[in-house]
Amino acid sequence: MAEEAHIQVTKTGPYLISGTFKLLDHEGNPIAVVKEKIALCRCGQSSNKPFCDGTHKNIGFCQETVVEPQ
Repeated sequence: MAEEAHIQVTKTGPYLISGTFKLLDHEGNPIAVVKEKIALCRCGQSSNKPFCDGTHKNIGFCQETVVEPQ
């Protein structure tokens, strides 16, 4: 049985995605994913979008995500 997808929001970096998932572009076309775990850019400055290339470290990106209890 495939492991369900997990998405972790990091404080100063990308979204980390692992498990079984499909990545689609804005038109619904699949984007090839060859790893079991990927990092998606949150800062908007990656030269390898939608994937993170570490640029957030160079620009000082920090976006704390506060999750309110439901």
